[in-house]
Amino acid sequence: MKILVSISIVMWGLFFYTNAKANDYTGAVVGHVIQNHDEIDHSKLMEAEISRLVHTNAIELINIFQKYLPAMLDGIAADLRQKSDLEYKCSLQPDNYKNNECK
Repeated sequence: MKILVSISIVMWGLFFYTNAKANDYTGAVVGHVIQNHDEIDHSKLMEAEISRLVHTNAIELINIFQKYLPAMLDGIAADLRQKSDLEYKCSLQPDNYKNNECK
């Protein structure tokens, strides 16, 4: 049993030691471009990188909208209620007398 636990601890240690870092992709792409700079279609590479960045930013934007959308919708609903109340108040007043808000 002790052998199994010690083997699993070593395996977990190796797993967390060898996992990919966030900047490994950039390093790999830069290294590949430097080594094969004559053979690479730079416009295709730039298109792929921009597409990857757009996708990453779109995912982040979706997460931000998901987090703050209820507050935004509450603000919009409050503005609509306020405008509706003003229109109703102005419709109740006679034509010869209107508040400054209703003119």
